[in-house]
Formats: sequence, C-alpha cells, structure tokens
Amino acid sequence: MLRNLITVGGWTMLSRVLGLVRDQLLAAFLGAGPVQDAYQIAFRLPNMFRRLFGEGAFNAAFVPLFTERLTTRGEEDATRFASQALGCLSAWLLGVTILGEVFMPWIIELIAPGFDHGGGRFELAVRLTRITFPYLILICTAALVAGVLNGLHRFSMAAGAYVSFNIVGIAAILLGALVFKDTATWTAIGITVSGFVQLGLLLWSVRRAGMRLSLPKPRLTPEMRDMLRRLWPGLLGSGATQLNLTVDTLISTLLPAGSISWLYFADRVNQLPLGVLGAAAGTTLLPVLTRHAAARDNAGGQQTLNRAIDYAAILTFPACFGLLALAPEIMATLFGYGKFTTEDALSSAQSLRAYALGLPAFIMIKVLSPGFFAHGDTKTPVRIGFITIALNLALNLMLYRPLAHVGPPLASTIAALVNLGFLAVILHRRDVFCPDRALMQRLLRIMAASFVMAIVTLTLTRLIAPGLVMWHGLLRAAMLGLLMGLAGAIYVLALWAFGVANPERLLRRLLRRKHASPP
Repeated sequence: MLRNLITVGGWTMLSRVLGLVRDQLLAAFLGAGPVQDAYQIAFRLPNMFRRLFGEGAFNAAFVPLFTERLTTRGEEDATRFASQALGCLSAWLLGVTILGEVFMPWIIELIAPGFDHGGGRFELAVRLTRITFPYLILICTAALVAGVLNGLHRFSMAAGAYVSFNIVGIAAILLGALVFKDTATWTAIGITVSGFVQLGLLLWSVRRAGMRLSLPKPRLTPEMRDMLRRLWPGLLGSGATQLNLTVDTLISTLLPAGSISWLYFADRVNQLPLGVLGAAAGTTLLPVLTRHAAARDNAGGQQTLNRAIDYAAILTFPACFGLLALAPEIMATLFGYGKFTTEDALSSAQSLRAYALGLPAFIMIKVLSPGFFAHGDTKTPVRIGFITIALNLALNLMLYRPLAHVGPPLASTIAALVNLGFLAVILHRRDVFCPDRALMQRLLRIMAASFVMAIVTLTLTRLIAPGLVMWHGLLRAAMLGLLMGLAGAIYVLALWAFGVANPERLLRRLLRRKHASPP
C-alpha cells in the first residue's frame, strides 16, 4: 500500500507542480480582476461535476463492485460490467452537457449571484463556461476508465494520464497570450482539449493492460441499478469538500472584484498537499479495504486504516504548519508577477492561512471515507455531507462580511473539522476505525515536530530575509527555496528527536526494490 501511495503521490505531485506553473501563467497574464473571476467560474463548474461524479461518488460506487467482480468472477465479467457502466455514464453525461449549454445563463446566475448583467463578468462567464462545459463528459468518463485501471492495480497509468491536463493548459495559455492575444478564451479551449487527451491516454492504457472496453447501448440492468443505488446517496457524502469550496466561490462573488481570484490561487496552493496526499491515500486505500471487508477481516482493515493515517500525517502536519508560517512569502514568490500585484499576493496569503488550518482535516476525510465505501455504505456519508454543507453555508453567510476573503475558507475549515469528527466517531462505533495507542502517540509527536519546525522557520525568515515578499525575481525564489530546505531539515531532526522516525531506516524502506514483498 505504501508503494502504491508513493506511486500515485509521485504522479500527482508532478501534475500539481505543472499545475502551479499553469496558475503562475494565469496570474501573470490575467491578474486578479473581472476577467480572472469570470474564467474561474467557467473552470469551477465542470471541475465541480468532475470531482463529484468522476472522482467522488461514481468512483466510490464503481470501484468496489468492479474489484469484487474481478476477484470473484474473473476478468470477462468485470469487463462486461465496466462497459455497461461506461455506456450508462456516457449517455447521462451527454444529457447533462446539452442541458448545461442551453441553460448556461441561468446556471451562472445561480452560482455567481454577485455578477451583474452588463458589467462584463456575467457575459464573459457565460461564454467561457459554454466552452469548458464539454470537459465534464470527457473527464468523468476518463475517471471511470481510471477506476478500471485502479481495480487492476495499474495505479501509475491512471495517475500519470492526468499530467496531460496541465501540459495542454500551459500550451493553451501561452498560445492565447502570446499569439492570439485572448488568454481567457484560449485557456478555456485548452480545458476541453485536455479532456480528449486524458481520455485517449487512459483508454490506451486499459487496452495495454489487456482489457477491451466497449460502449454498449445504455440499459438499466440489475447491476447498474445496484451501482446507482450506491451512487446517488454517496454524491454529497464523497463530495462534501468540493461542494463546500463551491459554496466559497458562490459567496465570494458577492465580494469585491478580485476576491474569487485570491481564493482560487490560495486554494491551488492548499490543493498541492491535499491532492498529492489525499487523492493518493483515497485511491490506494479503497481496493485494499474492500478486500478486507469482503474477507470479513476487521483487524486487517483497522490496521490498514491506521497505517494510512500515519503515512498521511507525517507529511500533512508539516505542510499545514509550513503554510501557516510562510504563506505571504509563498504566494508572492509563486504568483507575484505581471498583473498579479504584491497586494494581491498578500490578500491571497490571508485566504491560504485559513485554508491551511483545515488541511489535516481535508486529507483525513479522504483517508476515512473509503472505510464506508468499502463496506458498501454510501448513505452515512451523505447524511454527514448534508450537515457539513449546511454548516459551511451558514458560516459563510456569517463570516463573509466581517472577514471578507478570509471568511469563506475559514468556514470550509470549520466544516471540514466537523465532517472529520462525524466520520471518525461513526467508523469507530462500527469497529472499522480503531486508532491504537501507538498511532495516537505518533500523531501527537508529529504535530509537535511540525510546530517546532514552523516556529524556527518563522524566526529564521524574520532574521535573514525580512520583507521577503517585496523582493523580486530569482533572488526571492532562491531565498524561499533555502528557507523551505531548512524547514525540511529541521522537521526531519525534530521527528528524530521526538522518536517518530529514524531517517536512515525510513530511507532504506523507501529504496527497497520494487519486487520485494510488502510488509
């Protein structure tokens, strides 16, 4: 499991790094203003559906059923089931896409109530979203194909294909800015084109794996009804975090122009550890927990979940405390160029700190959710999802006026903590999640090591690089890199001092030959 987590995490890390380059280009060429705000709404809508239907509820409903058929009935039956699911999903997504294109003005009014007619942002958002919306059908279908690859334990193929999204996106931004002088439109076109590329790569990978998927006429067979019964209740449960971020976007349209952009770039930095650790843990955990559940091996499932939390925490807590310590310097170094001013970077850093407070909760939700899905329970997460989404909306309405662009991310953080609490308590009562004493002690020590790292790093920043946010170019980037390197070294030493990990032993484990048996 650790090896698979590192594989998926490595590909996801590459994708996130390329995504940061893409976002840097967006900030430099569009800045933080009406055009950027309109584009972010155009990107948010299909991306929300992708995470809800593609990565979230559909994956949670499909992967356990596919894995069970592959294990108990063989590859032929699993292929037939996957093809049926592909036909049903494609037909449904096509209908949603057509309706979305027709009713787009009314949809934008709903999700961006602060965009006034005639002010430019509303009309531009409608036009750009109509360009990006077909990405929905392409990427959700690609997510199903990736689920097939994950069920076949081809994790690197499934994770690697998503790198193409940012490669195509970077090319589209450069073409729009430097050749066609219309960055927003060409960036939107790049999103849809990337969907074709990702789907094509994944289909090619499935064929290489020896499984030939077809696109049969959609039929509601008993198997499809079973999958749908798992899909719909899990829709909000598995996508609560994404829906909360969408609520943040909706509320931010009521704030001054540029607020959506500040929130977006803050969220993108926060998504780097969240995407790498959360997505990797959730992807690799679900098939493993499903096998334990099918074998009624409660002790094995509990141990797997505990170790996954341990692996995630050792990188999650330093990411959280590191972002809290260096948020202004990070935002200025990554995005403080071109039309994105230093003031924009500082405002975005305030939002980033609010997001970072909830980073451990966001990631642990990804780790604990498969504990429900592996046992075929998608109803409980939906109940929790309803509670946390309602809480997030209420908190947003309370906080957005007094705290401005800090209110929405802080509301999401509080909602995530409540969500995590519900998940942990219910799984504990069901004897699925039983944190042992060793895990609790390690979590406290990891948190202490992260706190020490943050305090020392913050002190060093004030001593050797005061006013770093006002520095320019490579000098600022080099100094931030030095500070982050020092922070990493301090953290490793703190882990060793608190007895969490022996760096030499950990390095030997990570460098084991790939054909060695997992522990």
